[in-house]
Amino acid sequence: MDEDIKQSLKLFIVLSRAHKAITEQTNQFFQASGVNPTEFAVLELLYHKGKQPLQKIGGKILLASGSITYVIDKLEKRGYITRVNSPSDRRITYAEISESGKEFMAEIFPEHEKKLHELTEALSSEEKDQAIELMKKLGLSIKDLSY
Repeated sequence: MDEDIKQSLKLFIVLSRAHKAITEQTNQFFQASGVNPTEFAVLELLYHKGKQPLQKIGGKILLASGSITYVIDKLEKRGYITRVNSPSDRRITYAEISESGKEFMAEIFPEHEKKLHELTEALSSEEKDQAIELMKKLGLSIKDLSY
């Protein structure tokens, strides 16, 4: 096998293992906090970006649109979000974080940030910057390719 191809396979394996390790740790944190990763992603989006049209949430957190309604229903039942009808377009419904949801996120988001910092402490600040730039470059180059 060509050395360049072996190197690309190794990069894929290393990226996959690093992603798996970080994901497992963050998922444990979310579950201990009483939410699943998707619920956290929706809450985090609404907490930092404000109300969002239900139709757009899936694309912003990389979730299939059919699953959004289920997640929104669960969060609404727990009092973390509310649905708000658009005053100008009856076809649009927004999800908005409630006061209870804001309080929840104000409590757990700083812990989440701290946990991510701990998980990435093996890298220096400069190495993190390099990794960010390299992953951006890789991701942006891939969207133009078809498999």
